[in-house]
Amino acid sequence: MSASDQICELDTVTLARRIAAKEISPVEALDAVLARLDRLEPKLNMFATVAADQAREQAKQVEADLAAGREVGPLAGVPTGIKDLICTRDIRTASGSQAYADFVPDEDDVVVERITAAGAVVLGKTQVPEFGFSGTGQTPLAEPTRNPWNPERTSGGSSAGSGAAVAAGVGPFSLGSDGGGSIRIPASFCGVYGFKPTMGRVPLYPGTKDERYPGVSSWESLEHIGPLTRTVADAALVLSVIAGYDERDRLSIRSDDVDWLRAADGDLRGLRVAYSPDFGYAPVDPAVRAVVDQAAAVFERDLGCSVERADPGWEDPYDALLPMILCESDLAGLRRMAEDLGDRMSPHLAEVLRADWTAEQLTTAVMRRKAVYNASWRFFREYDLLLTPTVPVTAFEHGLQGPASIDGREIEAFSWLSFTFPFNFTGQPAATVPAGFTEEGLPVGLQIVGRRMDDALVLRASAAFEAAAPWHDRRPPILIENVRE
Repeated sequence: MSASDQICELDTVTLARRIAAKEISPVEALDAVLARLDRLEPKLNMFATVAADQAREQAKQVEADLAAGREVGPLAGVPTGIKDLICTRDIRTASGSQAYADFVPDEDDVVVERITAAGAVVLGKTQVPEFGFSGTGQTPLAEPTRNPWNPERTSGGSSAGSGAAVAAGVGPFSLGSDGGGSIRIPASFCGVYGFKPTMGRVPLYPGTKDERYPGVSSWESLEHIGPLTRTVADAALVLSVIAGYDERDRLSIRSDDVDWLRAADGDLRGLRVAYSPDFGYAPVDPAVRAVVDQAAAVFERDLGCSVERADPGWEDPYDALLPMILCESDLAGLRRMAEDLGDRMSPHLAEVLRADWTAEQLTTAVMRRKAVYNASWRFFREYDLLLTPTVPVTAFEHGLQGPASIDGREIEAFSWLSFTFPFNFTGQPAATVPAGFTEEGLPVGLQIVGRRMDDALVLRASAAFEAAAPWHDRRPPILIENVRE
């Protein structure tokens, strides 16, 4: 393996440490990642915009600071991609839509401010479906993002490019957003770690907040920002930078109750853990179920937990998902946009906007959300953690919004999101950890959910499982092939 590829294999914690120790230069790290991006981007379509020149200037500045003995931040010199729903000053933020194909924000989102202040080097913007309204990597602006484990399959969405990039070693971490599973789905499909913190831990602005931009201003009380990484320790490091109160986000909360850098330390002995393989209503592919059953057993057999089979007890809230999103969207503005774009808008999104939504449908969805939240807090009075499949299927073929059936049962278009979006309704912390692989060689994710505000326990449980069932040495076939070139 070349020296360049060896750099691309380093995790965030290790790369940041070696750059700070002047063992690897920030420019050398950037060059290595850009070289891999050049090789893999035509095959995987991970990035909507590559900002190589700006990234090089950032890397040179970190290098100069290190040479001069100036203090650098905890992410100094680490290359990263930013999901293209997150605003970046002076870098195009298209949000996967023709309506914003040339939009360049005049300010960074809060998280971008924070990671750049910590020294991270922004490679560019990772691919997303239009305004995040999909669990896949399809966008009207480009070919779909492909899964590094099987390029004929989706990488998942809506943080599609972020998941694929981290799995492919194009930056050791990436920022994603999650309004219904959009960090956890691509992390599961691409075999990486994804963490959705408690609502408000990581502030958003102008994303979801700026009323001037229909589509961009959707999802406010559902959207969480979080990292996609190769290791749990990497996620903890990134969270130590991006979490914390900001007055620009009316949902922001203070996070000084968490020592993020030590949150993943410690064991799980004595914890009460619930395992729900199907919530009592969700179809699950038998291959996925088998992998997740084995993963749940690790918590009792190896980690000292008491694991019980238990469902959280709410009725399937699928019918509330789209109305809840629309409740927090500029529906009038989006409908005007759909009329202007015509067939240049994603067909499934245009169909949603054309529907004759009633006030009763929207307010009923709000009540369903309340019911899910109330069932959840009651459930978590009995249990410290909940384990589920992250997604009931593995990555499926391109051109679909989801499978037509699971385990012989026909399903609605987006009901395969059954395990993820309820925890956007509740705002609880939820992570996906790679749990294993199917016989086809596709990754399967285990979802770990904690009580609201108990982010540290979710990280600790993730790290304990990571140590008991490590996945770090397994790489996608496309990556192995290209490293050998």
